[in-house]
Amino acid sequence: MRFDDYRRKMLSIDGNGRIGSMTWTEGWIPRSDMRVQRRRRVLATIIAMTFFFSNSSMTRAAEMAGVSMSDSSSIEGTQLVLNGIGLRTYSILGVHIYVAGLYLQTPSHDANEILRSSERKMLQIHFLHDVDVSDARNAWRTGLLENCASPCKLSPDTVARFLAALQPIHSGEDVTLLFGHDGLTAFDDGHLIGRVPDLVFSEAMLASFIGLHPATTRLKQELLGF
Repeated sequence: MRFDDYRRKMLSIDGNGRIGSMTWTEGWIPRSDMRVQRRRRVLATIIAMTFFFSNSSMTRAAEMAGVSMSDSSSIEGTQLVLNGIGLRTYSILGVHIYVAGLYLQTPSHDANEILRSSERKMLQIHFLHDVDVSDARNAWRTGLLENCASPCKLSPDTVARFLAALQPIHSGEDVTLLFGHDGLTAFDDGHLIGRVPDLVFSEAMLASFIGLHPATTRLKQELLGF
């Protein structure tokens, strides 16, 4: 049967030759046309899925040890992007202490470039384990002093006041450290802890994560995006 004959057979035609309510495209479709339509539907599905997943990857939050961090953050109108996310572990048992995310205005793998930059920076820290105040003070004291070697010199009064202000940290808490041209600002679960208008102290604080003597080499590399 020719296609024209097939088409006429599938049309609903009255005695006067008029086409009724059903056209051939609403009835059975020739096998060749079915294959074309199937290919079109598959192609459309692939395009839709590609668009969905490509856009999802652009907005997907980074995740480590079950902790998610957004790909970007806005601080007082300044847009920061996630440079790297890292896990701080302790002892040979690999106890998970916290997950940290380093946010920068300009992403970089160079620790010295980041430390010397006057751009805004942020460390977002989510604790996975309780830390008592004595352990917190010892860790911060060591990190600050090791990352401020001569000719760098920290104010003993500033360090003492900072250590005295520390409190025990509980699993689930979020600590945010903002670094800028005016020094360091710290928040605990969104509540202001305090400000330290000392650029030397601020740089030493960040260096304790990504400087010459970080908490762990692995954490440093992860925060730098390696």
